This record gives sequence, structure tokens and C-alpha cells, in this order.
Amino acid sequence: MSNQKLVIRLEPRSISACASTDKIPFIKNALQHQLDVFEQSKDADIILDLAPTGTGKTKAGLAVLKHQPNKSAVYIAPTNALIEQQTEAAKQFVQDANLPHVVKAASAKDVKSWPNEKVGRRSGEKLYNVLRNPTTVFDDVGANTPILLVTNPDIFYYATFFAYHKLDKGNIAAGFYTKFSTVIFDEFHLYDAKQLVGMLFYLAYSHVFRFFQNGRKVVLLTATPEPACELALENLKQAGVKIARIDGEAGNNNLLPSQTAVNLELRPQPDSKEEWIAELATEVVHRLRERPNENGAVILDSLDNINLLKKVLDNQGLTDYIGRITGPAPKPDRQKAMQCQIILATSTVDVGFNFERNPEPTRQNLDWLIFSARDRAAFWQRIGRVGRVLGKTETNVDSEAIAYLPANAWEEGLTSLNTTRGRTALKDVLDTLPCLDKPFLTAYWRSEAFLEIARPLLELEEVFENLGGAELISKLFETLKSVLGGNRTWEYYRHRMKVLRGAETIAKESLEKLKKDWKYIKGGQAFVRTFIKTKFPEDWDDLQAGRTTLDAYEDLFKEDDEALAHLKEFAEVFSTSYAPLFSFRYSLFESLPICDPHGLVLDESEVTQLDPFHLLRYYEFAQNGDYIEVTSRATETYQLSFRLRYHDTWQEFISTQLNKLTAFKNCQIIRSAGGAIHPTPLIKALNKHLLPGVIICPRTNASVIFQLNRQGITSYLIAIICNDAEKEYRFFSGLSGILTMAMKFKQLRLPDDEVFIAG
Repeated sequence: MSNQKLVIRLEPRSISACASTDKIPFIKNALQHQLDVFEQSKDADIILDLAPTGTGKTKAGLAVLKHQPNKSAVYIAPTNALIEQQTEAAKQFVQDANLPHVVKAASAKDVKSWPNEKVGRRSGEKLYNVLRNPTTVFDDVGANTPILLVTNPDIFYYATFFAYHKLDKGNIAAGFYTKFSTVIFDEFHLYDAKQLVGMLFYLAYSHVFRFFQNGRKVVLLTATPEPACELALENLKQAGVKIARIDGEAGNNNLLPSQTAVNLELRPQPDSKEEWIAELATEVVHRLRERPNENGAVILDSLDNINLLKKVLDNQGLTDYIGRITGPAPKPDRQKAMQCQIILATSTVDVGFNFERNPEPTRQNLDWLIFSARDRAAFWQRIGRVGRVLGKTETNVDSEAIAYLPANAWEEGLTSLNTTRGRTALKDVLDTLPCLDKPFLTAYWRSEAFLEIARPLLELEEVFENLGGAELISKLFETLKSVLGGNRTWEYYRHRMKVLRGAETIAKESLEKLKKDWKYIKGGQAFVRTFIKTKFPEDWDDLQAGRTTLDAYEDLFKEDDEALAHLKEFAEVFSTSYAPLFSFRYSLFESLPICDPHGLVLDESEVTQLDPFHLLRYYEFAQNGDYIEVTSRATETYQLSFRLRYHDTWQEFISTQLNKLTAFKNCQIIRSAGGAIHPTPLIKALNKHLLPGVIICPRTNASVIFQLNRQGITSYLIAIICNDAEKEYRFFSGLSGILTMAMKFKQLRLPDDEVFIAG
């Protein structure tokens, strides 16, 4: 079927002005959805505000604080950049609403910068004391002052999943679970599968432990809720949680224009990167020359595509008209770029970014937009950026947009779109296209997400063991199972978490300490049983049959250093395999400090942080003191792959390592171009002792590799050098490996060689 371009006019959008502003006088020019959130939150447990992008959902969420003005609250913003922005907005709101709260930003950088004098240097210690009593950390806060903490999903997750330092994790978790009467999740449609698990866990906990019954309010802000998340919320509703949905475009007849009409063209994203960049450049140049007084933007998912487009446009003499807003760009660069006529941006602008200009135009800030979209949420978020006119004096000038969608969309039925029926018809058709799904969202929930939530469940169970209430843990698990859709029991996941916890501790201990203490480590005995079952099946049979006991291994590990080292090594592999499940670092490696004197990545500043794989793939560089200096763009994109020396036969590798979540020892990174290897000292510095992930066959798993790649989950070629053969496979590293498990279900094995079964 032909992938022809489709043109559709999206009608203007309006939003209801507030019919009773006297009820929320603390919000100037209030909108109806802001009043609805305020009113509905008097009775509802969870309030879902679905007002369009850029219509004041932040103020709507903060309005809920007025119902419990002397109690603390937490606002979870999806990015660190938005933490800064929303902290200032919250401070202004607190002042306007005459609330007593002290507002504190709490990104990892912010917490680290808090004073050390009173409570010590550990970030966890500071965070706990701020929750307990802000005056113990801040001199400018009065006694018993409620706090409004503005943080991000990472810190919220680490706090509620007991992931802080062992001295702090219990106190911090207790604070996050009990301290806040109002909890606001902003832009939660941007949450990935892991972040949504953390949010849904908190909601289920608030229900089961009766925090909703005692007045806790949770506000969820999004213009584009994910269908899978809506289903999860519906399951919570069935469990007895009171949920209110607010639609900002429904209500009274007092409508205010919020977005102009948008003349939208839908195009398939070209396969050729070079052709696509050339096409994008042509569109930008055409608009600049034909409409020199209009402002526009290009939003793409790939940082490298943005940088390539910038280079092409620079070569056409447009440098002075263009600014970049990307992840690596420091704040001063972003602020200057906002004033450029044409903005080139990555997904950095998807969150709370309003394309503000100074002086402010009387019409929309963005007249035209060109963008790519991998999924529905990205599409609706980005199309919502162009033509915003709420509060503007000139609201009837049409905007234009070009959206590049996956080519599969045309094969899956996009051509059935009735281009005369506007937004409703477009939404109906896009909702039917599988290529715009997030394919591993529900798959992940029904797989290793349950091991992930087993950690806080086990910690909570131990907390309540001597306090009463431990029976609520199984109820909480059952509630989560109904929300996420799993099948296994709490007993199953409790045991697996005990094994994993034992592995994590054993991996960190010295051999001398293990000789004496392995039996007394939490989960230690459970892990030793798993070790015996996996590595010594005959001994496991004897243990199961009662012909021997675990006590017999006490003497073995005391007397046989090799056996103890074998146990510790297996613990290292086991715990490293699962480590990405409890981390928010999606990249294999931490970002590196770079300097960019030639403006290849940055427009104004010279220093930033950059992902090392991005650096290795697209640039030439050299060490310059504490920084890596980017010297030029690579003439040919480098291919990054891995090499693993396996000291056994190929058949042994297939039977023990293939299709298995594990951690591979001494994997080497290979950088090549044109068939030749290009070594660099940086690669040697990046190589890790153990690298977690899954190795699969590319031929038999082509569809899975394609689906994951479409969602930005990258796999790498890996050469396996065995004693008798050399073979090539695909390697999904880190969390990508666990997501691969979620997609593959029963065809993969766990680190203990058990067959993986979803749920």
C-alpha cells in the first residue's frame, strides 16, 4: 500500500473559563478544570486532570493543598529541569494562596547541596531530616512548618522502594509513605514502565493501608493518559479507590481559545537518515524564506539527528536563526535558544516547555512545527506544542505542522483516516495502530515488575512483623496483582527476593567474613540453596531428599576456599544480572565531562556531560585535562559492538549462556568503521568486569529485535569467541535485557537457569 502523505485540518481548541472564580480566588483568571480539581478533591482519593497541554494543570494540582493547609505535600516532576521550574511556580502559588508551606527543590544535586552542619553529609540523612522537621536542616524555616517537596520520579522511587543507604532507607521510606497528605504526579504519561510501577505501588499502598481513608489526596496530571495506565487505574477503582476524572474542555459555554487550528501533514519517516535530514532541512529553509516573520521548531527523538540537521542548516548560512535545546545543552544555552526564530530540539522539550519568547508575541509562540513521534503520547504532546494561544490577543491565525510517523502506520490502516473530520477522526485512527503502542509496558508489568515490587513488600513485611499489620502485605500484593495483571503468589516472589537479597550481600562481603557469617546474612541460606540447585544438581537432590543438610556446607565453605570463591562469584553474577531492575540509569555507563570548542554539540557553552556511547559513535575526540575534547564529527558513523571470549565450546555456550538473563565477564567494547577496528583509551576505561543483559539469536528473534528497536531499546552485535568456533549474536544490555525477557516470555531463562514465566 502506498505511503502517501495525508493532510488534515485540526480544528481550533478551547477550554472552559471558571464559572465561579470566587471559590478559588487565589488563582488569577482561573479555568474550570482548576476549580473542578479543587472541588472534586474534597471527596475523591485520586484526581486525574486531563486538561490540554499548557492550560495550568500545575496550579490545579497545587490548589488541592488548600484543603489541608497545615500538612506537607510532595510534587513529583518528571525531569530535573522541570523541578527547578515547578519549584518557582510552587513558591509563587504558596504566596498567592497564603499557604504556610516552605517549598524545597529536591533533585539529587539539590539534596547534596543542602547544609551538612546539623545532620551530616549523607544525602539520605539530609532528606530524612527534612521530612521529619525542616528546621533541622534549614535555618530559614520555622518550627512545625509544613513542607512542599518538589522532586523527581527517581528519588521518589528510591525512597519508596527502600533503595537508599542501609542506615537511611527505612526512615526515608517511612517519611514518604506517611508524611504527605497531598501527592502530585506531573506529566505522568511520560513515565516508563518502571516509573509507572513505582507510582502504582504508592497508590495501592495508600489504599490498602487506609491513607486515602485518612485524607490523602493524589493528583495525576496528564493531557495524554496511556491506555494501559488507565486500565490499571480502573482496576484500583474496582478495588474501592475513589477516582475523579476532569476534562478541561467540557463544561460551561464560557470558552477561551487555547490552540489555533493546525494544518497537519502526516508523512512516513524515511528509512534513509541522510534523505530524511535533507528533507527536513528543505522544509526549514522553505519556511524561513517564505515566512520570515514566523517562528518554528523541529522536535526529533534522536540527538544525533538534531545535530546533523544543525550542521546542514549552518552550511546554508542559517546559524544566526537557529538554537538547539537538547539534553546536553546547559541552562544558559537553552535560554538563548528559546529566543531563536527556529528551535531544534529533542524530547527535552516534551515536558513543561512553553517556547516562551521575549517580547511575547500577540499570537502563538510557535507558528509551525515539524516533529517525529514513536508513540501516541509523543504525538499528542508534540502537536499540542504548536499554536498555543491561551491568554493571547490574536487567536485566529492557523498553525502548520508536519508529523513523521513509523512507516508501518500506513500498512496498519492510517490511510482509512477521514481527513474531513478533524481531531476526533485522527484520534480514533491513531488509537488503532499497533505501531504506536508501547509494546513492553503491560508485558513488563506482568513479568519482572513483580520481583521489583517484592523488594519494598519484603521490607514492609519485616517492619510490620512485630508491630501488627503484616497481614496487609499480602493484601497489598493481591491489589497490585489485580492492577498489573500478574498470576504468581506473594510466597513465590518473597522467596525470589530473599534469594536476590542474599546474593547482593554475599557479593559485597569478603571471603573471610563469608566463612563465618554466610548463614546469618539475610537471604544467605536461601541463596546458598539456589547456588547448590543451579551448580550442583546431584547435591541438590541429596539436600531435597534429606540425605544431607545445609549445615554440612558450613564446614565446606570454611575449609574449601575455592568453593567459597565459587559461591561469591555466582552471587556477583546473580546480583549484577538484576541490578538494572532497581536502577534508573538506562545507559550502560555514566555520562562523561566533555568540552566542545567547535560547537558540534552545544551552541554557546563549551562544557557539558555526554553519553559515552553517543560520543564513541558520532565524534572524534581527545583527552584534554579533566575533559574529553570533541575535536570533529566522525566522517563515518562508528559501529559499536561487543566481543566476549568464552572459554569452552560453542555448544556449551548455547546450552548455558544463550537466551538467559545473566552477567557476562570481561565483555569488550569494539569500535569499528568500514570493517576496521578503531581502538581508543576511552573504551578500555569503560570496560566492566561484569555486564548484565541477554544474548539472543538475531535470526530467530528478528521481530522482537525490531519491536524493541522501534521503541528505542537498542541491541548490539556481539561476537562470541569459543574454543572451537566464533559466532555472532545480538546483545541487549542492562534493563534492555530485562525488557527483552518481558517480550520473549517462556523462551528465556533466569540467572538460576529457571525458565522465565510471565506473571
